[in-house]
Order: sequence, then structure tokens, then C-alpha cells
Amino acid sequence: MLKIVFLLLFNIVFLLFVVSGYSQDNGFTLKTVVIDPGHGGRDPGAVVGNIKEKDIVLDVALLTGNYIKEKFDDVNVIYTRDKDVFVQLDKRAEIANKNDADLFISMHVNYFRSSSINGAETFVLGTHRSEDNLKVAQMENSVILLEEDYSTRYEGFDPNSAESYIMFELIQNEFLEQSTFFADQLQKSFVSAAKRKNRGVKQAGFLVLRQTSMPSVLVELGFLSNDLDKMYMLSDDGKRKMARSIANAFANYKRRVDSRSTIPSKITKLENKNDQNFQLEKSKESSSSIIPIKEIVSEGEWYAIQIVASRKPLDPGYSGFNNVLPVMHFFEDNWYKYYSKVTKSITEAETAHKELKESGNDAILIKFKNGEKVKVLKY
Repeated sequence: MLKIVFLLLFNIVFLLFVVSGYSQDNGFTLKTVVIDPGHGGRDPGAVVGNIKEKDIVLDVALLTGNYIKEKFDDVNVIYTRDKDVFVQLDKRAEIANKNDADLFISMHVNYFRSSSINGAETFVLGTHRSEDNLKVAQMENSVILLEEDYSTRYEGFDPNSAESYIMFELIQNEFLEQSTFFADQLQKSFVSAAKRKNRGVKQAGFLVLRQTSMPSVLVELGFLSNDLDKMYMLSDDGKRKMARSIANAFANYKRRVDSRSTIPSKITKLENKNDQNFQLEKSKESSSSIIPIKEIVSEGEWYAIQIVASRKPLDPGYSGFNNVLPVMHFFEDNWYKYYSKVTKSITEAETAHKELKESGNDAILIKFKNGEKVKVLKY
């Protein structure tokens, strides 16, 4: 009997050892977070008198990072800025991407036409569901107007044009579930730890979130247009409580991530992301019927309809390709952009674009010249 018990215990211990070893080798732990204090330098953000959004979010961001480091000495905390300097939107995302961040938190302060509106809200990448959400995105995205050559850098995006935000309908955000979970934890923490009014988790088209390749959120700490919010965000106690709330939400999110080996993470990112040829070959391996559009538009002027964009290759069976095959892709700025209806005729292209829009497909008409994308013609 003792022998049987001994053998059972031995087998249990052995299995635990094997499972533990497998988990350590194959599991994923959250190791790097990038905290992004919005605005900075010549861009003050929202302003009321001498109070500037850029100063409030920097204070809260630095406090948040310190609280996270106090609790998790194995977590690498990186700031897009740790002083009053101007940082372009695409550079903020680039900092996160280059450091293989596991989470990106962009901090902002809101302003609204009505002084009665108050509370904290958190956004994830998506299409705006209300006029108010669009206004928030337009206000935060307008910083690109301070950047040189912003029209080229952001593919003709106009932060003040509602039509430009149609492009966000084309983005397939493989991190939406994780982003939404963290945003939800953040809002709950604001209520419990900081006694903030909960304005909920929302979707909108923020450029800074669009270009990140990890779970990402943009949090609006409160409204400078509301006197109670303003005084709270200016106070040392308010800043500490908001920072502590964000750090608590981070802790909850990290526990969930570390306990789930199946959670999509950096493992889903494409290797050797700076090697375009490697990316194209990887795409052809996983999507043999989807060819690079450069093989077709290598000479002269061409037109094509962009129907979807993704951080990773999509299979030919992807539902968004229904009724638009054949499909081609173009790798640009770490995005796979998929096209249909490639033609040398602008008339045919415009007709195809109109038909796709009328049939309920998202579509952007693009012009190519000698293998390069040169212009967005129509959303």
C-alpha cells in the first residue's frame, strides 16, 4: 500500500514538474508596458487659463509608472516622454513597437462644450459610435497638424474630416479583446480606487492606437471643462489616486495575461518585421492565393480598392474577402493592406469602388505608380 501511495505521489510531482516546465517555456508573461503622456512641448492639449492637459497627464503618467515598478520589479516601464517635449503620434507608437511592448497606455484629459459633463472614460481602437466619440478622436488626432508632412506620413488622413475616419473600419484589430478587457478593468478601478464617475469603455478612431501592435487603450482622465474634474486632476491627491487606479488595473490585467498561455501576444507578431521581402514570403506561405500587388503594378499607373488592413497575414477564406476575390496585398509600415479590383482604368476603379461601397463593403480607392502607393483618391 505504501508503495502504491509513493508511486502515485511520484507521478503527481513528476506531472507538476513537466507542466511547470512547459508553462515556463511556452507561456507568456507581461514584461513591458509603454505609458504615453499625451501632447507635450509646443502642443499643450486642452487648455483652461494656465492649466494645460500636457502637464496633468505627465504627472499622472510618471506616478503610474512608479507604482507599477514598485509592485512588479520584473516589468519594464517605458515612457514616450518623461518631460515637456513634443513627440509625433507615429513616433509614440514606434516607441512601443520597437520595444516589443505588451501593453500601451495613452493618457489624456478631455474638454467638452458642456461644463456639466464629468468623469473618466477609456477608448479602444474602433469606429466611432456617436458624434461625441468622433469629436474626442478629432481633438486628440489634431496634433498631427503640428507635424511636418503629416498628410504623407498619415496617408492623407485629415483629422477634421469625418470621412477620413472610415479608414478605421478597415482595420482588423487582433488585440481588441485584450484591449477591451484592460479598459474595463481600468474603468472599474477608477470607480473603486479613485471614486471617479464611470463614463465607460468606448471605441473611436485614434491614430496613436491604430499604429501600435499590442493591446492599447487611450484613457481620458476627466474634463477640464468641468470645475470638479479640473480641481480633482490638479490636486496631488487626485493625481495619486488616478495613477494608483491605473496601476491596479495593470496588476489585474497582468495576472490574467500571465495565467493564460493562449492569450494572443507578441508571439503573434511577425518575425524580422523590418525585412519586407521576408514578410511577403511569409504571407505567400500562409495565403498562397493572395499575391503581392507589387507583382502587378510594377510599371505605370494603376488603381486598386483597399478592402482591409491587418497586422498579420489573412487567409484567403477570411470573411472580408467574400465576393471580392482575387485579392492582393501590399506590406506597408508593418501593416498588410489587402486590395481587390486592380486596374489601369480610373473609370473602372471608380465604378468598382462605388459598387463595393453600395454592397456594404468598406473600401478605399488607391492610386499606384511604378509599384509604389502614391495617393488615396477616395474613401
